[in-house]
Amino acid sequence: LLLFLPEGLTGPRGDPGSPGSNGLPGEKGAQGECAVAPRSAFSAKRSESRSPPLPDEPIVFDIVLINEQGHYDSNTGKFMCEIPGLYYFTVHATVYRMSLQFDIMKNGKSVASFFQFYGNWPKPTSLSGGSLVRLEPEDEVWVQVTVGEYTGFYSSVKTDSIFTGFLVYSYWQNSPVFA
Repeated sequence: LLLFLPEGLTGPRGDPGSPGSNGLPGEKGAQGECAVAPRSAFSAKRSESRSPPLPDEPIVFDIVLINEQGHYDSNTGKFMCEIPGLYYFTVHATVYRMSLQFDIMKNGKSVASFFQFYGNWPKPTSLSGGSLVRLEPEDEVWVQVTVGEYTGFYSSVKTDSIFTGFLVYSYWQNSPVFA
């Protein structure tokens, strides 16, 4: 049925037509952000030593067990933050023939302090401690003894003293992937 209307008036809508063919693919978009969370982890132990660490100096854990991102420096004993976030640090110390008091330090201030009194035990014992620490880039964390007569860190072929740290989660506020 064809209907002719005077010029200028709109006629009724027609039946839908058949679908057209697909167009050409568009250009490839820009590379997006990686969805892999940032990482930071290390673990290092103190080599065999017969001399106690120096008070108020970072204890050097010179045998690196893992340090894939290179954030721990086995020459200085310090961890340097590159990724802002919440970290967990732990120290397992073998104690032998002396009392031991050590601190986990952040930028020169004690975050956590641990103590064990020597009671004439014939064999080594252990003292462990850890803490969550919020870090920003360039913050440093290390372990040190702060009291001269409480420096009983010990390491031998059969017993270790170990410093470990790892990123729990990051603070990448400006990133849509990690916000």
